[in-house]
Amino acid sequence: MKKLLSLFIAMNLVGFSTSSHAADLLQIYQQAKETNPELLKAQADRNSVVERINEARSSLLPQLGLSAGVSYSKGFRSSRNSESHGTNAGLQLTQTIFDMAKWNKLSQSEKNAGIADISYQAAQQKLILDTAQKYFDVLNKIDALTYSEAQKASLYRQLDQTTQRFNVGLVAITDVQNARAQYDSILAQEVSNRNALENALEELRTVTGIYYPQLASLNIDQFKTQKPEPANVVLKEAETRNLNLLSARLKQDLSREQIKESQTGYMPTIDLKANRGIENNHTRGKERRDNYTGNNSVSLSLNLPLFNGGATYSQVEQAKYNFVSTSQELESTYRKVIQEVHSSSNNISAAISSVKANKQAVLSAQSSLDSMEAGYQVGTRTIVDVLEATTKLFQAKQNLSKARYDYLISQLSIQLARGALNENDLVTLNKMLGAQVSTAASSIIKEMETPSVR
Repeated sequence: MKKLLSLFIAMNLVGFSTSSHAADLLQIYQQAKETNPELLKAQADRNSVVERINEARSSLLPQLGLSAGVSYSKGFRSSRNSESHGTNAGLQLTQTIFDMAKWNKLSQSEKNAGIADISYQAAQQKLILDTAQKYFDVLNKIDALTYSEAQKASLYRQLDQTTQRFNVGLVAITDVQNARAQYDSILAQEVSNRNALENALEELRTVTGIYYPQLASLNIDQFKTQKPEPANVVLKEAETRNLNLLSARLKQDLSREQIKESQTGYMPTIDLKANRGIENNHTRGKERRDNYTGNNSVSLSLNLPLFNGGATYSQVEQAKYNFVSTSQELESTYRKVIQEVHSSSNNISAAISSVKANKQAVLSAQSSLDSMEAGYQVGTRTIVDVLEATTKLFQAKQNLSKARYDYLISQLSIQLARGALNENDLVTLNKMLGAQVSTAASSIIKEMETPSVR
C-alpha cells in the first residue's frame, strides 16, 4: 500500500512539473489545441450540426415499423358466458415518393453543417491570434517592468550622487529633491508594471489553463520586418477565403432555401405504404371458435393542401424578409472585411515605421543622456536635465519593444483578415524567439534590485 501511495505521489509530481515548464509560442498553442474550452466547444457544436444531416436524410429513406397487440373481453348479462381473447401483429413499410419539404430540410442541414464547420475554423484561427496576442503581451509587460527596474537603478545612482554632491556643498537641496521625486515616481510605476504583468499572465493562463514560470523571449537578432502586400491584393484573396464572409454567404443561401421550404406548403406529397397483418381471435361461449385472419395491402397516397387559413403565405413572406436580412448582413460583413484588410495593412506599415523611428529615438536619447551627464558634471546642465533625459531614454526603449510586438500581431491580423491564418504563421514567429526569461515579477525585480534609499 505504501509503495502504491509513493508511486501515486511521484506521478502527480511529474504531472505538476510538466504543467509548469518553460515554453515557447508554438508549444503553448499545441497545448491550447488540446485544452482550450472555446475551441473544444466549437468542435462539439460542429459535430452536432453535422449529425443533423443524417437526421434529415432519414425521413427520405424507407420507414419500417412493427406493431403487436393482445386483447381480452368477457361478456355479462345475457352474454355472461362468452369470453374471447386475441392477438395481432402488423408490419408497415412507408416510403416517401415526393415531398419537397423533406428535400429542402436536407439541403438546409447541409448548409447549416457548412456554417458550423466555418465557425469551427474561425475558432481555430481565433485561438492562434489569441495565443500570440496574450503571449506577446506577457513579453511586453516583462520588458516594461525590466526597463522600469533599470530606470529605477539609474535614478538611484543619480540620487545617490546628487546627495553626495549636496553633502559637500556642490549642489543645492532642490537638486536632491528633484532626484528623489523622480525616484519615488519610478517606484510607483514599478507597482503598476508588476500588476500589469501579473494580469497578463492570468490572461495567458485562460488559453491553456497552465501557469508558465518561463517563456521564450523575442530574439532581437532574428527579428525582421517585411513590407506588406498591397491591400488590393490581400482584399482579392479575402473575398474568397475570409471565413466571416464565407459564413455570411452560406447564411444567405440558407435563407434562400428557407423560402423554397415555405413554398412547399403549396405542393402535394406522395407516399407509398405497404402493410402485412396477422390476427388471431379465440372465442369461447356456447361454442368455441378460433379465427385466424391475415391481410397484405399496398397503397399510394396523395395529399394536396388547398387552404390553411393563409399560414403558408405568411411563412413565405417571413422567409423573404429573412432573406433580405441575411443579404444586408452579407453586405455589412463585406464592408467590414474591406475595413479589416486596409486597417491591418496600415497597421503593418505603421508598425514598421514605428520600429525604425523608435530605434533612432533610442540612439538619440542615449546620446542626449550622455551629453546631459557630462554637462552636469561640469555645471552647464542641471539635475533636472539629466533626469528628463533618463526618462526619455527608457521610454524610447519601451516604445521600441512595444512596436516590435505590434508588428508581429499585425502580421497575424492581416492573415486572419484574408482567411489564411494557420499554424505555419506561428511557426514563423516562433523562429524569432530565443532565450527563456522568468515571468515572475519578483524575480525580475530581484535581478535588478537596488539598495533602499533613506
